[in-house]
Amino acid sequence: MSHDKPPIPPSTATATPSWRARLRRHPLRVGVGLLALAVLALILLWDWNWFKGPIEREVEARTGRRLDIAGPLDVDLGRVPVIRADGLSFANAPWARRPLMASAQRLELAIELWPLFKGEVRIPEIRLRQPRLNLQSDAEHGGNWKFERGGDGELPVFRRIWIDDGRMEFLDPAGKTDLNLHVASRAAQRADAAPPVQVEGSGRWKGNPFKLLGRAESPLELQHAQRPYRIDVRASAGATRAHARGELIDPFHLRDFELQLALAGTNLADLYPLLGLAIPDTPPYALDGRLSREGTTWRYRGFSGRVGDSDLSGDASVATGGRRPYLRADLVSRRLDFDDLAGFVGAPPQAGRGESTNPELAAENARLQASAKLLPDTPYRLDKLRAMDADVRLRAGRINAPGWPLDDMQARLLLENGLLKLSPLNFGVADGEIRSTVVMDARQAPIRTRADIDARGLTLAKLLPNVRLASDAVGKVGGRMALSGRGDSVARMLGSSDGEVAVGMGPGRISNLLMEFTGIDLAEILKFKLTHDRKIPIRCAFGDFAVADGVMSARALAFDTSDTLLVGKGTIDLAQEKLDLTIRARPKDRSLLALRTPLYIDGTFKHPRARPDYKRLGLRGAAALALGSIAPPAALLATLELGPGKDASCAGHAAN
Repeated sequence: MSHDKPPIPPSTATATPSWRARLRRHPLRVGVGLLALAVLALILLWDWNWFKGPIEREVEARTGRRLDIAGPLDVDLGRVPVIRADGLSFANAPWARRPLMASAQRLELAIELWPLFKGEVRIPEIRLRQPRLNLQSDAEHGGNWKFERGGDGELPVFRRIWIDDGRMEFLDPAGKTDLNLHVASRAAQRADAAPPVQVEGSGRWKGNPFKLLGRAESPLELQHAQRPYRIDVRASAGATRAHARGELIDPFHLRDFELQLALAGTNLADLYPLLGLAIPDTPPYALDGRLSREGTTWRYRGFSGRVGDSDLSGDASVATGGRRPYLRADLVSRRLDFDDLAGFVGAPPQAGRGESTNPELAAENARLQASAKLLPDTPYRLDKLRAMDADVRLRAGRINAPGWPLDDMQARLLLENGLLKLSPLNFGVADGEIRSTVVMDARQAPIRTRADIDARGLTLAKLLPNVRLASDAVGKVGGRMALSGRGDSVARMLGSSDGEVAVGMGPGRISNLLMEFTGIDLAEILKFKLTHDRKIPIRCAFGDFAVADGVMSARALAFDTSDTLLVGKGTIDLAQEKLDLTIRARPKDRSLLALRTPLYIDGTFKHPRARPDYKRLGLRGAAALALGSIAPPAALLATLELGPGKDASCAGHAAN
């Protein structure tokens, strides 16, 4: 019996070859088939969410912050794949106030494939829906946008970003500053440019609420600290408005930038809580210039505009690196409205038709007008005088001051640690000049003030612009004042002052009719009225006052002409603002109808009065009537002036 296996039929072996035989005979076909099956299985079973964990770990490795992807992760494959992720949140720095630095309802980003083979991550476009970005600055740690990376890898390279309904918050607790912005992308002007953003928001700057609206470059540009970041933003804080357009570098630190800044408001004093600049009250202003920052120094160059009814231009800078801000400014005004400087003496500017003011200063002006006092009593704020240092120069080519014969002005203000010095404080006045030095020591309360003032070459006629009979007077007036006092307002300083005041003039000429009116010489007045007035020589005039505890007492007071000698005495109370002066006329000629009687100057600074001694005037009139009832020619004896006046001693009293 044979044990051999039966042979396989040839037809059966040919029809069913083994898979190994097929692989040996057609390896390419088999490989493609298997790959197709694998791709089909991968498509059916693939879940992009498998990559969420690796992505989260990679971001944390590169930034040191945790990334969470709470929603689904999906990828659209193509030449440039697009990745979509929902529910993203990115952790903040451990020291920051908010737990999250960033979050988004949806993130779409395109990623270039070929750079990945070289280890580079390039993201040509990002789209964010409802992103939230919380930035915070800290004196110790810097900004929360500075990452502590776990390795030496570089952050991805971003090119374009599109934001829908974005929100950004910036906090600086040390600077009492917070900013809340609504951000939305807008179409770029060039196809290759990153889309800019429209921003609108509000917040607080150094504790003061403000609002802003404007446009800025793509937020991606903020990652380049050395590259200019262009903005065009309008902001308002109360009545203060600003329009900034230009370039910033490292904007979150405001390190270096060059902006065109227009600044406007109702009062420059409102800048004190915003910028720490202690500027007196002013009328409404509008300025425009170039704002830049170099280190710790802010510069406002080439600005021009108006403050009240005055034009103003120049350069200013504020250095913030010292114990106090230091303001330096060189200012020029072609035409200065003098009452716009009223804030420097604690007074409001004029209000009414044609005058620039604001509601607060208008109310203060109304209060001052209703007051019985003339001198401003608004106290200086010691905290402002001690809050900053300053070196400010001001030149005015022309001064508008109705009722005051002011021509021009040159001043320099120095303020250091509460010690303020105005030197020089010079005015062109009535063709002459007044040179002044004023020192205010606010290092202690109350303020101690000393003023030294010299006047030279003032034209007499221009000093009396409202006196018609003095319009053609000839003569030069000079004088000096040295006062020191204590008080936190101009009124209190003068009301407590000690020192001396002297004024005088040398030879000149004045209306004879004016002198006869002063002495009530009816005969001479009628003569000049019927004929014509004439000028008579002035020998000299002088007034010398001692000042003690706010009271000016006349030591010598005289006005000496060839026709009449006027002598006076009395006091001027600076604290009570009261006048108590007596002027006596001593004619040097004879007159038949002279009702000579003392002239009293009294009242207040705000409402002065000049009146004759009606009692004596009545006695002389009664005597004339009594004598006239006896014999009419005898009535002239009561008014007869025999001219006992003598020349005054002018030595030492002539004007400079």
